Amino acid sequence: MRSIFATFVAAIAVVTAIALPQHLVGRASALPQKLILDARLASRSATAGALQPAGRPVPVEGDFVISNFRFGTGETLPSLNLHYRTLGTPHKDASGLVRNAVMILHGTGGTGAGFLSQTFGGELFGPGQLLDATRYFIVLPDGIGHGKSTRPSDGLHARFPKYTYDDMVRAQHALLIDGLKINHLRLVLGTSMGAMHCWVWGEMYPDFVDGLVPLASAPTAIAGRNRVMRKMIMDSITHDPAWKNGEYSEQPRQGLAGAMNLLMMMTSSPPQWHRLGPTRDAADQWYEDQIKSRLANTDANDMLYQYNASRDYDPSPNLEKITAALLAINSADDVVNPPELGLMEKLMPRVKRGRYILIPTSDRTRGHGTHSLPAIWGGYLGEFLNTLTPS
Repeated sequence: MRSIFATFVAAIAVVTAIALPQHLVGRASALPQKLILDARLASRSATAGALQPAGRPVPVEGDFVISNFRFGTGETLPSLNLHYRTLGTPHKDASGLVRNAVMILHGTGGTGAGFLSQTFGGELFGPGQLLDATRYFIVLPDGIGHGKSTRPSDGLHARFPKYTYDDMVRAQHALLIDGLKINHLRLVLGTSMGAMHCWVWGEMYPDFVDGLVPLASAPTAIAGRNRVMRKMIMDSITHDPAWKNGEYSEQPRQGLAGAMNLLMMMTSSPPQWHRLGPTRDAADQWYEDQIKSRLANTDANDMLYQYNASRDYDPSPNLEKITAALLAINSADDVVNPPELGLMEKLMPRVKRGRYILIPTSDRTRGHGTHSLPAIWGGYLGEFLNTLTPS
């Protein structure tokens, strides 16, 4: 499923542990599990080592299957599939530790494929760029309930386990350890929901990663307007009679349209919308095109679960557990994470090796969508990478 944010961003871009080993800490609730590498991983493209015209390695896609995955709610799935894409090759040091792996985590409704765009991967993954894929091993997973990973729309609908961000992070860790044989990460970078996953990663697996870069987030419970936005989205879907408790034969269009209307307003940038719709007719047509495109690529059950997954997110009690270096970046025109709440200024001092950057509003920022434009925040990322140890 295409990201709820992705269409918007693409459109505006054109105008701009005691008994457990460390690698199992945090996974106790998921054990015992039989972890299976899907056979499709072995059938990698014969051109995997070739270079694209831009000079970066061709993405390799695969699927990793976890048997009997146990969710935090106690629910289980006999088979949980995680889809992913990788670029580059992992390299180990003399001790056998992978030193060049980078994982990038998408936002709510998104997929790892979104990072292959010209405005993101084109700014980061090319030769000589900050995350040069000929030097780094880049992992782009689809989270539980997203993209080509196992989702409610695959058949269980509203009977799908009610997953949380903790579940999503545990599954990502299993993919790395048991699927890709990656025992260490140089960097975890995430946008929006993926940024919130960064905070969870820092607390759940403090020794697994050198650096964390959450973009457009706050390390505290989702409350106030942010929570109300999510409840409005979920209620808009479930209050549509066509939803039928998740067993609809056709998508509940009115409920989905209402959810999308709210989401578009909350994640938008007024100056950019004005450029895209400078006249009444142009604005009306742009909006009609947006709704048509989003409705064609969104499933109501998937969207409902995606927003419900944030219900118990709250890393604030354990921020002192984060030992990795951390760079948090927000933008001043982000209505989802408004700086006037002062949350970051209050919480960041508790992160031992943390730094917080607030990007001022400008004609280059895109509200919440600024998280997907490394042309704006890439300079800070470059500085951060240079400070990571070991070099």
